[in-house]
Amino acid sequence: MSQVFDDRPCALGEGPLWHPERQQLFWFDIVNKRLMTRDANGPQSWDFAEHVSAAGWIDRDTLLIASETGLWRFGLETGHKDRIVALEADNPVTRSNDGRADPWGGFWIGTMGKRAERGAGAIYRLWRGEMRQLVPDVTISNAISFAPDRSCAYFCDTATGQVRRWGLDPETGWPEGDSAVFLDLRAEGLNPDGAVVDAMGNLWLAQWGAARVAAYDAGGAFLRAVPFAAAHTSCPAFGGPELTMLFCTSAREGLDADTIASHPTNGMTFAAENAGQGQAEHRVIL
Repeated sequence: MSQVFDDRPCALGEGPLWHPERQQLFWFDIVNKRLMTRDANGPQSWDFAEHVSAAGWIDRDTLLIASETGLWRFGLETGHKDRIVALEADNPVTRSNDGRADPWGGFWIGTMGKRAERGAGAIYRLWRGEMRQLVPDVTISNAISFAPDRSCAYFCDTATGQVRRWGLDPETGWPEGDSAVFLDLRAEGLNPDGAVVDAMGNLWLAQWGAARVAAYDAGGAFLRAVPFAAAHTSCPAFGGPELTMLFCTSAREGLDADTIASHPTNGMTFAAENAGQGQAEHRVIL
């Protein structure tokens, strides 16, 4: 059974990150250009001058944060940020969206049009100082996640209704060959959004509009779904002391005033206990 973890509603909640050293969840409200968290002292947030959407952890007090113009080193104690590398900084149409650190210390980040313009975005990887485009012509980048055995990455363009799997070089983590369809959700009318892979290699996928996170095994077979009290579930993350808590962000974007009034938990951030067994988020190595 899920419960509300944080009752501050997000217009577009995204990018939950459980920081393994701080034992603390961070997430974003992309529309409101805000990084959010809560700890024993209660809720906290940081406001930015541009859209921010995803993060990795560099050390206990430093995050890598993806924004519409770059990847940044951000000090949690100081609030100071330094740009590591530009991200479509000369393209005002796009912003960052889904992203995650990989097992080699790299960071994958997707972009998309601010109005979901078709094919306006892409997916990139930063590793050892090199920023390389991996996937062009993406409408809504999502589901970036990695198998615990380092064998593959997952990603999707939500607009296609499909999640893809891509084999990775075991030494460098760069993709090898072509990606292939892992899940095709078009017949079910489901919209793949953010995802995370657990310690057993199962993919946990938020499904926009379906009020749930669904788990699939490494062969693509449906295992089960965890419901949440928000129509637009956007991205899951495992956290808690034993990594058995499934967190999920959600959004109010696209919902009318009557729906929000009758179901005010839309846009809040949730937690479901003993949902599965997660893997710790990888450190970003710069």
